[in-house]
Amino acid sequence: MRITDATQDMRQQIVSLLQGDHLPVDDLPEVLDNFFVAIDQDAPVGVIGMETYGQYGLLRSMVVHPEYRRNNIASTLVSRLEKKAAKSGIAELYLLTETASGYFQKKGFEVIDRKSVPQPITKSSEFSHVCPVSAIVMKKDLIN
Repeated sequence: MRITDATQDMRQQIVSLLQGDHLPVDDLPEVLDNFFVAIDQDAPVGVIGMETYGQYGLLRSMVVHPEYRRNNIASTLVSRLEKKAAKSGIAELYLLTETASGYFQKKGFEVIDRKSVPQPITKSSEFSHVCPVSAIVMKKDLIN
């Protein structure tokens, strides 16, 4: 198992992985610059991505194939993404979730009110129309 930058060659496999967990793919960026994948036997088994908006990041598209869960793959992906975000000058990382708030709270994210999300994030497709209004909004400060 290895974690690597996503490539365009992996796009269809990443889309299939996301669709398998009912995550949105219609607004997936054309270029997967801020996406990482967990690879086993030359196939993506986990993915995580980030959209950047100045000093803000939006964590999106995190999934691990069901057969590979409970192997710290998600934790490794989150850690790798947070390190890249902080190194890139991202001060605050946001996410929307309907099912994983407990998991992300363990990773240091806090539940916040939608009204306190910075405007650049609220204009993202994920925030404005892809995820339902009922999704929980979470935030983590990366630069203390």
